[in-house]
Amino acid sequence: MRIISATVASILLTACATPHDPMPVIDTAAVPSAFLTGNRLSVEGDDLWWRGFDDPRLDAIIERALSDNLTIAAARDRLRAARAAVLAERADRVPSISGDIGIEGTGGVSERLNARPAGGAGVLFNPDLNGRLSREIEAAAARAQASAYLLADARRLVVAATVQQYIDLRRSEAQLTLIEESTDLQQQTLRIVELRFGAGLSANLDVRRAAADLAQTEAQRGILLLQRSQAARALSVLLGEVPQPLPPASADQTIPSFNAGPPTGVPADLLRRRPDLLVAEANLAEAAAIVGIEQADLLPALALTGRISIGDSFGLGLIDRLIGTVGAILDVPLFDGGRRRAEIAAARAEADARFNDYRQTLLDALREVENALVGIDSFSARSASLRDAIEQSESAFNQSNALYREGLTSLFDVLDAQRQLIGSRQSLIDSDAQIAFAIIDLYAAVGATTGT
Repeated sequence: MRIISATVASILLTACATPHDPMPVIDTAAVPSAFLTGNRLSVEGDDLWWRGFDDPRLDAIIERALSDNLTIAAARDRLRAARAAVLAERADRVPSISGDIGIEGTGGVSERLNARPAGGAGVLFNPDLNGRLSREIEAAAARAQASAYLLADARRLVVAATVQQYIDLRRSEAQLTLIEESTDLQQQTLRIVELRFGAGLSANLDVRRAAADLAQTEAQRGILLLQRSQAARALSVLLGEVPQPLPPASADQTIPSFNAGPPTGVPADLLRRRPDLLVAEANLAEAAAIVGIEQADLLPALALTGRISIGDSFGLGLIDRLIGTVGAILDVPLFDGGRRRAEIAAARAEADARFNDYRQTLLDALREVENALVGIDSFSARSASLRDAIEQSESAFNQSNALYREGLTSLFDVLDAQRQLIGSRQSLIDSDAQIAFAIIDLYAAVGATTGT
């Protein structure tokens, strides 16, 4: 017993010095203090940023997506599995007890077999003297934390994708409405040209030119119907549904404008708000724990065992034999051809790789935010210019149309002004949609809250 006690004490002292590489320190000094492009959005206190579009139909769709999306459901299941794995790892720190019941028999070749009941219970306890179990719990906890952040990231990405598809649907509907208005305008022009041709005031060439412009505009309808169908079916999948028939068109045939949303914050806020950055940080913590696991294998490991056996020597149903044993198993690494140290080197290299993954994720996040902010400014300026162009094109078309009726200008001038007007209106719809897409990208990039 004195030898065992001395051995245990020696191992305890050795275990106190168990090497464990700390997680690399994340240098936040390199993170800029402010985004290069200022945030020019008005802000309110609501963290559910999509409500800034002030669209009840969109709000209902997002609520369904957060509830029924299958990617989110899968991430939620993986989180449950990861949390259960943590409980399993923690259970290794508790003594395990197992029991058995059987029949013992004795007797020679010519003797009658003497059978009697027997049973017992065994105990196994790992005191974790080398720290391996603690590191395994740390690794499992880091994986569970990463799974929680992955769930948040799935919500972030699903919300962004849902709003994008909804805006795309609204853009297709707005373009279809514009096609109807444009064809009505071109049909009016065609009727005027046909009347002038019938009166001998215009050539047949003018009729053909006006008809060609009308056909060119009508040819866009099929592409827009396809885009609308694709956006609607993409929304169905995001809602966890089999692709559904096209929903009725929205009563408001415009791109929803963004009125207000939560503040975008500063670059340092990304470190605590953006889920994929938090996933990378948790992966880094797991890698550091794995280094500790591999380092623990360099140290001796101790397992304490015990067993209590009971039996009935006479088969009378009475316990008349009770035996207890206690043991200790000491596993001391001596020679393994360098395997353990190679595994430590591999674990450290993986930790370095995950640290670089974290840094790359941060750089990508900063890039996405900056691009979104520049996009908002650029497309906002473009939309303002296009509204001015539409106003000028409307005036030019009305004047040229009036002059053409008086025979003071050619049909070419009328059709050219008409094309410019239609083209500017189409470009404005696209530009307004691009503003919405940039806003979506911005709040997805800054990791804005998407509810619980």
